[in-house]
Amino acid sequence: MGELSWLTSRPIAHRGLHDMNKTRWENTRAAFRAAVERNYTIECDVHLASDGVPVVFHDEELARLTGGDGRIWQRTSAEMGALRVGGTAEQVPTLSQLLELVSGAVPLIIELKGVAGHDTGLVDAVLGSLSSYKGHAALMSFDHWIVRDLGRKSGNLPVGLTATGSSPSDMEAHFSMLANGLSFVSYDVSNLPNAFVSFVRERLSLPVITWTVRNAEDAQKTLRYADQMTFEGFDP
Repeated sequence: MGELSWLTSRPIAHRGLHDMNKTRWENTRAAFRAAVERNYTIECDVHLASDGVPVVFHDEELARLTGGDGRIWQRTSAEMGALRVGGTAEQVPTLSQLLELVSGAVPLIIELKGVAGHDTGLVDAVLGSLSSYKGHAALMSFDHWIVRDLGRKSGNLPVGLTATGSSPSDMEAHFSMLANGLSFVSYDVSNLPNAFVSFVRERLSLPVITWTVRNAEDAQKTLRYADQMTFEGFDP
């Protein structure tokens, strides 16, 4: 785990250090600047815009974050960049703009959000954006097809599986992904402990981070069963 010690060395601000979308919204430059100022690792989400450019945005649909209609894959990166987030002055950044803002000051954990049928090229575009980046960065996804693609193409960049669930079928699906060269796992804190996370940590000696920690109880659960938390809504 030594070479990935940066992944777990400090708490991870979920979608940046936002204030639960009161005035400083998730996945915005303001949230990322706040995380850098507090020296937290940044977790963020990227989708592929219609022009093949990765943009930093969580949802497939535009309504919750921008009040707009439609879906992210129907807009170009320039059109996404013109949208206001939460009625604030903040606009949707591209991944390249986020990398320029952070510039290696804190580590980045980038979750690739797949939309089946509309995410072809997402992995290549993200890797292209990161090709000359000098800071620490890791990539992860819930989507098994994206993790497999990352496993084939990511080179030295760490690749993680984002996961949830505790049923036998969940465990079987997660174990099947270990054949794709995973470097870490990001797991739903509400589903800890479980056999998959125990195996990853104890048998494979890979780091496990949790999501999303919002209270002291889940922070303590992370300390017991994982290696670092992805948090929001409080100051760890």
